[in-house]
Amino acid sequence: MVYQVMSEEDVKRIMAEPFTMIASDSGVRTFGAGVPHPRGYGNNVRVLGRYVRDLKIVTLEDAIRKMTSLPANTFSLRDRGQIREGFAADIVIFDEKTVGDKATFEKPHQYAEGFSYIIVNGGMVYDGNKMTGLKTGQSLRGNGYQSNERAKWNTRYARPEMMMSNLFVR
Repeated sequence: MVYQVMSEEDVKRIMAEPFTMIASDSGVRTFGAGVPHPRGYGNNVRVLGRYVRDLKIVTLEDAIRKMTSLPANTFSLRDRGQIREGFAADIVIFDEKTVGDKATFEKPHQYAEGFSYIIVNGGMVYDGNKMTGLKTGQSLRGNGYQSNERAKWNTRYARPEMMMSNLFVR
């Protein structure tokens, strides 16, 4: 089931805020399976095509910052979000004039367009025509990550006053 609860005006207003990060809560898709929200195929691409190029709500540079370095810094992913020596080489090369989402609510299973290359951890995963089959991605965990065992311990043994002490400056 797909819900639409934000108006376009809300999206534009929020998009323009300097600390708005751009990401999707869509899971990994199996092409053609189910009726997913269109953002599963083009969330960030929609931002680049519609809100940057067409509506000029945010600049291209700021949109890229909101998709890369802002979330990387916010979630303490220290070797991500910028093109720098020693950082993971996660790079998307696209044509800003043609990049866009094609997925709709009526036909959600449509890939985005306008991409030339996609590099993940230094490996070419999309070569402009097709996926290469290279699987260089990995799960990322920020400072808030807890293993299942640690999370169980915190839930079972932590006293409320221990958890509350982190909320106040002494």
